Amino acid sequence: MTPREIVPGSPTPAGASASPAGSATGPLHLHVLHEMAGRVAASSVDVTVHIDDSASRTVQFAMLCSFVGTFALTRLVVRMIRKGIGPFGNVQVGAVHVHHLVPGIVIMLVTGPVEFIIAPHGVVRTVLACIFAAGAALTLDEYALWLHLTDVYWEEEGRKSVDAVVAVTGLATLGMIVSNPFERTEGESLWLYFAYLFLTLAFVIVAVYKGRLFLGPAGVLVLPLGIYAAMRLAKPGSPWFSRFYAPGSKKYQKSVRRASRVGLEDRLKKLVSGMPHPANTWHLPDRYKSDK
Repeated sequence: MTPREIVPGSPTPAGASASPAGSATGPLHLHVLHEMAGRVAASSVDVTVHIDDSASRTVQFAMLCSFVGTFALTRLVVRMIRKGIGPFGNVQVGAVHVHHLVPGIVIMLVTGPVEFIIAPHGVVRTVLACIFAAGAALTLDEYALWLHLTDVYWEEEGRKSVDAVVAVTGLATLGMIVSNPFERTEGESLWLYFAYLFLTLAFVIVAVYKGRLFLGPAGVLVLPLGIYAAMRLAKPGSPWFSRFYAPGSKKYQKSVRRASRVGLEDRLKKLVSGMPHPANTWHLPDRYKSDK
């Protein structure tokens, strides 16, 4: 009986049994599978964030101006109300004091769905973006309120609202200046690309864990900032400080001592917030003031 040649991929003739393992066709099938697996492994996966530079940069800049302008105007009006200057006053509905984060939330809840449903372009898109940013500024100006669920606007904890606004403003500015950090360069290895992303994420997580809430997220846009923040001492009160710095240790004392210093950043934030606390202790958590 003449042997019948079987071509890979062709149907098996009637009455013919399948080739046993170890026959000539077995290694041939394995060879085909090996080639297919090699092609898949060698293929590249494009992970690209598509950005229209001209339109998006304009919208980003408009949102940033709206955000900063609304925050500055809100702080000015609130301080005037506190000092009894001008025609402004607290908004009340009956006996309930309405905080300005309420209209901020309403603005974002309205403009957000409108943006998704209509998806406008041009001037309408920019106007909607500015209104949304204004609502975000009103909401973040009382970040400490919705974090602590109590009115601490003029208390020491109220500084967190200023910190949040400064962090968002800084990140938005960086995002407008720096090119797309997630874009792959032509010919870059997929493994190298993902290794870079994981390395960046690791530094950012460590920095945030150390209480570096601006430099940490900024490391996503500019990796050296994330590395610098991750290598610095943890701030008092941060999870890293509580977990790894034993009371009385050198790092514990050094961190508290550094936090007790008042730099230009602290003076500017104190000026913006208008808090009446002493300059050398207002920015340091209570439980560490005796250790400085």
